[in-house]
Amino acid sequence: MNLIDLKVNEFINEVDSNSPAPGGGSVSALAASLGVGLSRMVSHLTFNKKKFLELDEKIRTQYEDNFITLNNIKEELIPLIDKDTYAFNQIMNAFKMSKETDEDKQKRIEAIEKATLEAIKVPYEVARLSYKALELVEKMMTYGNKNAISDIGVGCLLLYAGLEGALLNVKINIGGLSDAEMVKVYQSSYETLLHEGKELKEKILEFVHSKL
Repeated sequence: MNLIDLKVNEFINEVDSNSPAPGGGSVSALAASLGVGLSRMVSHLTFNKKKFLELDEKIRTQYEDNFITLNNIKEELIPLIDKDTYAFNQIMNAFKMSKETDEDKQKRIEAIEKATLEAIKVPYEVARLSYKALELVEKMMTYGNKNAISDIGVGCLLLYAGLEGALLNVKINIGGLSDAEMVKVYQSSYETLLHEGKELKEKILEFVHSKL
């Protein structure tokens, strides 16, 4: 059964076990998915409000477009909850491969490299999507239902948890790559996403606190 098909308490107990997966990567993807869901909830509570309906049509259209884009992001994030655990398991399987002959050893090395790269790509995608969602939340927060302002804040915190949590998984797996150029690319992207994501988070939370 896929993780996303588990009941909430089943998922929590699956994490709370002696198995290393699902771990921080899958939980980060879940956090980001919830962050998007909560951000969209605010929009659901905004659309029919008088203040929103009185806004300029261009503003309303852009807000609605961003709302749709957030849903697309959510739909991309949800499968990554399971993909992260699958990627981790592939690494474990690669390490268990035979080392009896030189050919076996080479196949094992190649399998580990391939699995490690996938275990980097999945959380990196979680981080990228989380950042993209934070950008949209920052654009939409001014027009959201003020009675749900705290939900904007919680959604932001969940998205940032997804972003930084995923990047921690990227960072820990980078050390397993033998391709120096690939390492540089991911390290640079890691630093950029982390820095810019933190700035967005702080900007959103500053706005939220100013309205409470």
